[in-house]
Amino acid sequence: MATIIIYTDGSSRGNPGPGGYGTILISPAHKVRKELSGGFRLTTNNRMELLAVIVGLEALKSSDNEVLIYSDSQYVVNAIEKGWVFNWEKKGFKDKKNPDLWQRFLVAYRRQRKVQFQWVRGHAGNPENERCDELATAAADQSNLPADDYFEQHPN
Repeated sequence: MATIIIYTDGSSRGNPGPGGYGTILISPAHKVRKELSGGFRLTTNNRMELLAVIVGLEALKSSDNEVLIYSDSQYVVNAIEKGWVFNWEKKGFKDKKNPDLWQRFLVAYRRQRKVQFQWVRGHAGNPENERCDELATAAADQSNLPADDYFEQHPN
């Protein structure tokens, strides 16, 4: 069983505005590092923070991993570590923002053996978090970004 480390960050230029996410996957056992990023023409920072985590989890080829996710988003870390998202799910995500992404997150989250979250302070010199920020902001700054369909149809 491998331990995979995932660093994540999200960004938006305006909230809402053009946004992006950056994700770094590290497999120390296999000496592999992979960077992922993408962006949307109109979205929110919280959506991109959450999407960065989802993209990282969905990129894992095996479901037999222990995963440690570093995020500077208290929105994401607290929702999972404090169990809020599981209560939101029981209530059908009634009156909650980003239900599409939370449902997608839960599918990816439950595929793994064990997932832990660690909050890190953003812009505090953590090299991997800083790199994720660079990936996210570069993605947000791209031209001809695709639509974040759910958000544009259900702005919240």
